[in-house]
Amino acid sequence: MTQRLLRTLMRPSLKDLAKTALLSGLALGLAFTAAPTHEAEAKDKFIFANSSAYNTMDPQALFDVGRVAYRLNLYDGLMRWLDNPPKLNLWLAESHKISSDGKKYTFKLKDAKFHDGSPVEAKDVVYSTERILALKKGAASLFVKVLKPGTTKAVDPKTVEFNLVKPSAIFLATIPEIHIMNSDLMKKHEKGGDWSSAWVSKNDAGSGSFKLKRYDPAKGFLAERFTDHFYGWGDKYLDEIEFRTVVEINSRVLGMMKGDFHGADGYMPQDQIKRLRTSKNVNVMEQESMRIFYFIIHNARAPMNDIHFRKALSYAFDYDGFIKNILSNSVARNPVPLPNNIWGAPSGVKGYTFDLKKAAEHLAKVKKPIREITIGALAGYGQTEQAAVLLQNALAKLGVKSKIVAETWPVASGKMRNEQQMYDLLPLWKSTYYADPNNWVGEMYYSPNVGSRNNSWYKDAQVDKWIAEAIETTDRKVREANYAKAATKVMDDAAGIFVYNTKWFGPYSKKVDGVRFSPIGNAQEMRWVYFK
Repeated sequence: MTQRLLRTLMRPSLKDLAKTALLSGLALGLAFTAAPTHEAEAKDKFIFANSSAYNTMDPQALFDVGRVAYRLNLYDGLMRWLDNPPKLNLWLAESHKISSDGKKYTFKLKDAKFHDGSPVEAKDVVYSTERILALKKGAASLFVKVLKPGTTKAVDPKTVEFNLVKPSAIFLATIPEIHIMNSDLMKKHEKGGDWSSAWVSKNDAGSGSFKLKRYDPAKGFLAERFTDHFYGWGDKYLDEIEFRTVVEINSRVLGMMKGDFHGADGYMPQDQIKRLRTSKNVNVMEQESMRIFYFIIHNARAPMNDIHFRKALSYAFDYDGFIKNILSNSVARNPVPLPNNIWGAPSGVKGYTFDLKKAAEHLAKVKKPIREITIGALAGYGQTEQAAVLLQNALAKLGVKSKIVAETWPVASGKMRNEQQMYDLLPLWKSTYYADPNNWVGEMYYSPNVGSRNNSWYKDAQVDKWIAEAIETTDRKVREANYAKAATKVMDDAAGIFVYNTKWFGPYSKKVDGVRFSPIGNAQEMRWVYFK
């Protein structure tokens, strides 16, 4: 790779991205860095600079890691994933049992209160589950195929019963995604059968460790400690947490170095991580994660619906150049849609390599002419911009025209669910929502998930068969073999461009302690954190 290309890739803004990055930085990032430093120095207030906008406070409207903070801190679930490697822990539930046929899950609730002081009861779990199924947003794709409306029952105020349509090996792992909402409070604000969506998008109906104090969709949210939280508090805690939207990377980095922010995104480009390591105010934590970086390819749209074009794309990406030269070997090559460190990942699979000769051979088999390709990128996420440019450069050498469109995560995530609006390709990360292989290859390439979690519109009968069996059986050996076969088949079909599994480099103020990392949530649950 030439030095000229490297300079191009490391340049902080691209011609195609200039307007988006500049406007985002001015409208969001710079506004926050201008905040008085003395406010950030308050001993009981933690300020986190986030790269994504908090455009809603509804815990059931979204299902992403970029905005997970309000779900983890303002709401509780029956169970919760903690630590690394992630372990599933009882949370609002004190116990659970599963029937012999694997279709009935019964949970006993602990004594807990919502933020308005009312008790958390089984009826609230029922309401929250019914709302997920009715709205069909957020994590709904995890539940709509195993739960039917009206089948979740409140046996008594402290006992809730889930009755599944069929056994599900992943149901328990997904239980933390049912964020429990105050049903009485929600019903008071319902209008026109909207399940209080308008009201809760700006308000709080949870029982979490923190309760909402202020919210501005253009800025972020401020929450204060909920002293009556069921988990209890020791003598070290935060009184307030503020999560601010700061899209521009340089604003986040400078804010951390100046001490205006106490925490920020742990997946920034390595050149920025190196800057942060030099700061006397910043401690960069490092953890192995389960977060793969890949390109979504729109498999249902020409010319990407031709396997030869997809293979040409896979051979056109410079994996070594990206990993070694741009990311300084801070990640591990990951050739399939499963992290290397999760059970079920196939062993000995090498995947595609950077080979323009092979790319040209496959391209020659594609029906001509080939139109201009649109490559998406996430504004404020430098690696996606760099990866897009790297692929664009290789495609130019192959005679394929392409353009890069950079947009914020809320915009991009909306397009991902629309077959017509979705980009031809989009580089991004697939994060951990539950520690099971289905979180990756099952969510991403199972055809019943098309339009929700399957944003590539990939469909393959054999892959569907393997995944369906893996979801229903509790036999670990069968599940492991099926996910390995499915991941390998998806790779062979070049359904996406699979690049690496990442590490998390979490920058935090040296004044802060108690940060508890898990690949699920990326250390954004603040109940453990305190100032030294």
